[in-house]
Amino acid sequence: MSIVVRRLLLVSCLLVSACSYLEPPPQVRGNKVDPESLKELSIGTSTKADVTAVIGSPTARATFDDNTWLYIMEMTQIRVGQTLGDVDQKVVILSFDGQGTLRDIQERGRDDGYQVSVISRTTPSPGTEASFLQQLLGNVGRFNATGAGGPRGGGGNPTPQATP
Repeated sequence: MSIVVRRLLLVSCLLVSACSYLEPPPQVRGNKVDPESLKELSIGTSTKADVTAVIGSPTARATFDDNTWLYIMEMTQIRVGQTLGDVDQKVVILSFDGQGTLRDIQERGRDDGYQVSVISRTTPSPGTEASFLQQLLGNVGRFNATGAGGPRGGGGNPTPQATP
């Protein structure tokens, strides 16, 4: 092999290895629940205080049920163009009875989610019936020639004169 080809091969290997080195590690967002910690909890005997001591405070509580705790975790990684991409998603749902005893443990992943489609439509609002030109010229002649402050120099209302 010639020296030029060897140098070109060396430079290309260095560039490829540098690109893989520059890739940042995934970031965990939210509460990552360790599976070993979940095994420490037992249904029917663990309480809310036990759960908080073992896996920490929940990310959220259900909107209409204070006895349902949600531990939400998302793992993201920066991709091309500095955009975030989802690597993994997980939700652990803990349900308690009225006395605060653990009743159920569920785990949900990305496959359990629903795809939501966005509907693009507009809501009519007052004042949008006029065209752009009508809105632009609609205020011509509506303003006082001396300005909103009243007569020049004095501003405000004149004081009444006392009559003898």
